[in-house]
Amino acid sequence: MATFVDRVVLHVAAGDGGNGCASIRREKFKPLAGPDGANGGKGGDVILVVDPQTTTLLPYHHSPHQRATSGTQGAGDMRAGRTGEDLILPVPDGTVVKTLDGEVLADLVGAGTRFVAAQGGHGGLGNAALSSPRRKAPGFALLGEEGEQVDLVLELKSVADVALVGFPSAGKSSLIAAMSAARPKIADYPFTTLVPNLGVVQAGSERYTVADVPGLIPGASQGKGLGLEFLRHIERCAVVVHVLDCATLEPGRDPVSDLDTIEAELAAYAGDLDLAGGRVPLMERPRVVVLNKIDVPEARDLAEMVRPELEQRGLRVFEISTASHEGLRQLSFALAEIVARARAEAPTQEATRVILRPTAVDDAGFTVTRRNGPDGVFYQVRGAKPERWVRQTDFNNDEAVGYLADRLNRIGVEDQLYRAGAVAGDTVVIGAVEGGVVFDWEPTMQTGAELLGPRGTDLRLEETARPTRAEKRRGYHELMDAKSAARDELWTERQHGVWTDPEDVDDQTS
Repeated sequence: MATFVDRVVLHVAAGDGGNGCASIRREKFKPLAGPDGANGGKGGDVILVVDPQTTTLLPYHHSPHQRATSGTQGAGDMRAGRTGEDLILPVPDGTVVKTLDGEVLADLVGAGTRFVAAQGGHGGLGNAALSSPRRKAPGFALLGEEGEQVDLVLELKSVADVALVGFPSAGKSSLIAAMSAARPKIADYPFTTLVPNLGVVQAGSERYTVADVPGLIPGASQGKGLGLEFLRHIERCAVVVHVLDCATLEPGRDPVSDLDTIEAELAAYAGDLDLAGGRVPLMERPRVVVLNKIDVPEARDLAEMVRPELEQRGLRVFEISTASHEGLRQLSFALAEIVARARAEAPTQEATRVILRPTAVDDAGFTVTRRNGPDGVFYQVRGAKPERWVRQTDFNNDEAVGYLADRLNRIGVEDQLYRAGAVAGDTVVIGAVEGGVVFDWEPTMQTGAELLGPRGTDLRLEETARPTRAEKRRGYHELMDAKSAARDELWTERQHGVWTDPEDVDDQTS
């Protein structure tokens, strides 16, 4: 089972916003006391946070699907929905967040650095928030928005000051074990190291980190061996240390040819790097050559032979033995000096500037485009506001549909449709062609609410005056007087013999 993973594909989904509530408050002697439906809760975000205690992306290799909690629905009596909890995903220092197409979204370096990978959906407004002097009793509420769903690629690039590179079995793991407290796997066969190892070295007052990159072979920059998987771990280093095996028994290999081969692979890989933040290109960084295994007599002789040639190239050369620890002290202090110089020359990180980009005066916030489809001409409306309003509309409620029509008309969608050549009955798509809301456009949308007055009103709420006792008594007496007058008129007709309809009498006499 793998214990180290430095690249994963992560599928994250933020929480959905809760729906708003449509409710009317009821009190004693006041059955319609106004709307009291509350808003829905906001959905939780998915946030990546750099955690110093996390060193691998293994948890997301086993669980690539991560979802935040959703907000709850609003309720009556102004009880707002509960906000969904944010999902915090810890990642190692040096994690790069990319899209599936390779676009870099964030470079997470430094403990506590945060990146919002997916935004939670906003909660829908309740009818209390939708009420106004012109719309006193909305009979609808807005739906909550869906949370974002994003597919991301997480790549781990180790944050180390020194990178050890070289052929398999050159002694890189032994060197990092001898210089630091790291205890990597060490054996006498190639590709013993399958994952990068990090170690901390203390040289006097200077402390720096060393990364042991798995062995490189010719063609590593094109994907051969393990090089392509782990070359990314040397991108952030300040010093490149070539560990050369002076006691190798393989034919055709010697320290100089090994150095040329590894340098060629690094140059091929460096050509594809897009360095940011003012970092020095990989091939321009300080390089140190370490001639290892001089405890073997033949290896010591070979090291003394190739050292002048390497120094002629302008490289600092150290002869060491990880078995006897010969030369390790000089190497550690030399690396500390180079790292300190690189840190001093590094550009100062400036605080991120907040750039304000106000909306242009002539920017309507949406576009109307005439398009040709398989079923004929249609008109597509794209824009953040129209698309968000459509997602929040309950199309089973006529009043909510009418409210959407009012909002679209208010920002000028109908005017733009007229200018684009749309006529009543044309097909209009709000949003993407695939998955958008499709309807037949009617310039003036009629719903049941207009037949009773302005949309969102209720005449019963206008009756605010209550009759007094005297008014009730006066109305009662007027009713009794009207009944008495009706009885007197009926008695008078009876006394005069008016019992039948005159037409029926004429029919009987004839």
